[in-house]
Amino acid sequence: MPRSSWPLALAAALLLFHSTLQAQAPAPPPPADAGLTLAQALARAEAGNPQLAAARLELSANEGTVLQAGTLPNPAFNAELEDFRKSTRTTTATVSIPLELGGKRAARVTAAERGQALAGAELDNARATVRAAVIAAYFDLLVAQERVQVAASAEDIAARGTASAERRVQAGRISPVDATRAQVAQANATLAHSEARAALENARRQLALQWGAYTADFARAGGAIEALPQRAPLDALLQRLDQSPAMRASQRALEHRRALVDIELSKATPDLSFTLGAKRDNDLGRTQAVVGLSVPLPLFDRNQGNVQEANQRALKAEDEHRGRQVALRHELRNAAAQLATARNTEQQLRQVVLPAAEQAQQAATRGFDAGKFSQLEVLDAQRTLLEARERLLDAQASGWQAASAIDRILGE
Repeated sequence: MPRSSWPLALAAALLLFHSTLQAQAPAPPPPADAGLTLAQALARAEAGNPQLAAARLELSANEGTVLQAGTLPNPAFNAELEDFRKSTRTTTATVSIPLELGGKRAARVTAAERGQALAGAELDNARATVRAAVIAAYFDLLVAQERVQVAASAEDIAARGTASAERRVQAGRISPVDATRAQVAQANATLAHSEARAALENARRQLALQWGAYTADFARAGGAIEALPQRAPLDALLQRLDQSPAMRASQRALEHRRALVDIELSKATPDLSFTLGAKRDNDLGRTQAVVGLSVPLPLFDRNQGNVQEANQRALKAEDEHRGRQVALRHELRNAAAQLATARNTEQQLRQVVLPAAEQAQQAATRGFDAGKFSQLEVLDAQRTLLEARERLLDAQASGWQAASAIDRILGE
């Protein structure tokens, strides 16, 4: 290689090395003011929500129940000594082996497995409930952030109106009473801004509670209020209700109760106890085999009380299952109707009401500066605009709450 080409080769190698380092380096973290994303909030709740942690422990505990249900009863060792004199002493040693009859062990295992299935269904239901709660709290926080911005804008508008009114009073164009009205409107806007900030702090804490935190360690939610979500028609939602986590948990609870009835029925059959051992008689100088069989006589206790209790609780579980289905269908209908109403309200506010209110407020402000409108007309236009913005935020909050309720019910 010519001597003059060495600098170019060295520069190319350094450039290639720098490009490799950039490709291997991890992506830079997001800026600190990016805010908490919905995915991060859901991940925090999945890892730290106390309700989910309790449901996981319940499922783990049921694994031990299944293990214990399949174990066989322990044998018993018995020893007897008759006469303390060695020459005439009689010693008996036996082993009693219990024999379970009536399908007790199979009934226990089945009930334990049904209990484990119930714990798994309850975990799925808890996960769906927590997920919906996080989404609802997250969008409540987004709405609260928007309310603060709206309140700040209203305070700024009121401050400009007060300044304009004071200038016109000094010029002798309007009465000082109009300036006083403007000052009152500004004070109310300041109070509304303070209340919106307090509501924002409460919304932050409510979101942090979803993962078990007492205080919020994030400044703001990083998302934005998008268009309200759309869900399937009501008939399609109702068809998916039977496969929802809540209904599956209710069905598993019913199956568990029925399995407990089988356990109590199996206990009505008495168990046998087989005894095998040896008896040493020192007086006779011989050892004899001992065989025995113990059979309880079910003359009085046939477990009839426990059977009756289990049957009644199973019937109660059936009624609770039907009641749960009716309640969820009613709740699903209400949530679907609430979402439809919120979507229609948001559309009307965005397309008709809010643009007209903004134009009226701007026209009233310009007309007031030109002396064509009174202070009352300006305040009325401002109040109409703020009410339209608040109604828009209310519709958005109502829509996301309804969508979260639908997702919670269906587990989606």
